[in-house]
Amino acid sequence: MQDRSVAIVDEHPVLREGIAALLERCGGFTLAATGNVADDMVSITSSHRPDDMIVDLGMAGDVYRAIADAMRIAPTMKIIVFTASVSTDDAIRALGAGAKGYVLKSSPAEDLIHALQSAQRNDVYVSPSFANKLICALKDKTLERNKPACNRLSVREEQIVRLLLCGKMNSEIARELSLSTKTIKGHMTALMAKLNARNRLEVVIAAQSLAATANIPATTRFRP
Repeated sequence: MQDRSVAIVDEHPVLREGIAALLERCGGFTLAATGNVADDMVSITSSHRPDDMIVDLGMAGDVYRAIADAMRIAPTMKIIVFTASVSTDDAIRALGAGAKGYVLKSSPAEDLIHALQSAQRNDVYVSPSFANKLICALKDKTLERNKPACNRLSVREEQIVRLLLCGKMNSEIARELSLSTKTIKGHMTALMAKLNARNRLEVVIAAQSLAATANIPATTRFRP
């Protein structure tokens, strides 16, 4: 199997070198490029097209905008945030911008490798020590915005939510329901509006809160 190319963007040279050494030691990864400011994320994405990118939130520039811009350039690239920030707002913004992982720098080194491996499966990874805090924050924010009158789902929407909670991508949901991917995207847009959710992650959180009343079996797996 071909090694995955990884870019590292962090303002601290020692940390970049440490991550590069960790990836080399684990095997299966090659270093594509390094950078030290948010704008480097976009330029590296354009010029190197790495499979994965590890970024810090504390760099100069707008990291959240850079995540979104990089994802528009290379939608299949997996971005892992590796940060000291334990702010749930920071995590929600980063994941909402398109990051596939949020790993605390205080976590064991293997958490970063687990995040990269989870991203390869298109799963979202959050440091276990931080995950419960983040889930609680997401539930609170989502439930605050939800309007009870709009929370009743149609039969088709319930079908889509069931598959979404099982980790299905839009194309997989389309195959399961014998619909076009475009139709599923339309339903997803409607679900986001009905549940007052800004992205698929918040749709999942809102759907889990509705699972009991809508008879939808909940699951902990999520693929954005």
